[in-house]
Amino acid sequence: MRTKRTSQVSLFDQFAPHDIGRELAGMSAWLDAHLNVLDGVANDLKLSSVQATGRRGMTAESVLRCALLKQHRQLSYEELAFHLLDSASFQSFARLPMDFIPKKSALQSNIGALTDATWEGINRHLLRDAQASRVETGKMMRVDSTVTDAPVHEPSDSTLLWDGMRIMVRLLQWAEELSGAPELVWRNHSRVAKKRTRTIRYTRGKEKKLPLYKDLVRVTEDTLDYVRQAQLQLTAANVFSMGFEQWQAQVTHYMPLIERVIEQTKRRVFTGETVAAREKILSLFEEHTDLIVKGSRDIQYGHKLNLTSGRSGLILDVVIEDGNPADAERFLPMVDRHIGLYGYPPRQAAADGGYASGANVEAAKERGINDVAFHKKRGLSIDAMVKSPWVYRKLRNFRAGIEAGISCLKRAYGLARCTWKGIAHFRAYVWSSVVAHNLALFTRLKPT
Repeated sequence: MRTKRTSQVSLFDQFAPHDIGRELAGMSAWLDAHLNVLDGVANDLKLSSVQATGRRGMTAESVLRCALLKQHRQLSYEELAFHLLDSASFQSFARLPMDFIPKKSALQSNIGALTDATWEGINRHLLRDAQASRVETGKMMRVDSTVTDAPVHEPSDSTLLWDGMRIMVRLLQWAEELSGAPELVWRNHSRVAKKRTRTIRYTRGKEKKLPLYKDLVRVTEDTLDYVRQAQLQLTAANVFSMGFEQWQAQVTHYMPLIERVIEQTKRRVFTGETVAAREKILSLFEEHTDLIVKGSRDIQYGHKLNLTSGRSGLILDVVIEDGNPADAERFLPMVDRHIGLYGYPPRQAAADGGYASGANVEAAKERGINDVAFHKKRGLSIDAMVKSPWVYRKLRNFRAGIEAGISCLKRAYGLARCTWKGIAHFRAYVWSSVVAHNLALFTRLKPT
């Protein structure tokens, strides 16, 4: 049985007389004053589907507060479970039912149920409060982009083939254990595949790698045939148990991905063809991963984010992009989202040089923005962007402040690398980091 909120707040809540304790107390006070943010959390947790009998689970309030603790202190689920048991400040903030400390599995299943839409809704509540208290009016905005890495290893053709081999061997072993399964005939080539993958890694020269790749692709294709044959045999034997349905779902999901990995390996290694970034498979487990190159810097594997911030340093908006669109293409959509959020255009806007273009300046001013400054002029005159060189310098310095905000998000709130799996959880992770950052910052900025 689950409820939305702890029925009675303890009179003995204690927050340590420490900067962290005082910050948690301020965050807790804001949550108590805005109970409507629990509606989205309760909906994600599907309260109506929980039976009315049995042990009381975590309330929606406790789930949200534990999620904020995890992101605010950058804890693993194991560490969060320990601190909830050990720390009086954490126990006071989490508002857990009496004598109930959830295990890491319960924390993971509940926190993982929160969607990015719920987190974004909480952020909007926070921004409305910031606007009402004059902490952030939204009359100035700055835009920049960054990349959050997905939880994947650096991909190569050989490691992706090895990942596919491990998946298929696991599926074949699972098929043999299904109830009523016929005898399957197959050979385990994982040892050969592992050796070839390691040898390719430490071999220099395309000519030396080519025969190794051919051998690796051959055993991968052979194993793929074994899985297809096992699928036919299990279907012919009328194995339709629950286990078979789960097995079939795994086969349906992974087989097309493995086929694409084999195809892209043949194109890249055997024929020397260049495969477009959007056509590449970068991970069999996180297939949503994009290949991002920002300028001439290192390649990153994850998703590009466009962020807007205001004078307060609060993150006003985040867009998780599909692919790697040019910054110049994303400036006006971010401006439009800002206008939709506040109901009026910002008086001044600043952005990195990648967003600069004459069309963007004209369109932004048509939307009611007085001054638009880009960090690099890119052929634009100061007069075309702003009223005076003094205003341009001020806005350029203002734009630089978002770099500190992004750095703080990455270092202290985990935005450098997502640790949750799947694109839905990736989006939720990004927004949860933003909300934890904004809530902590707002409690410091809000007048008392």
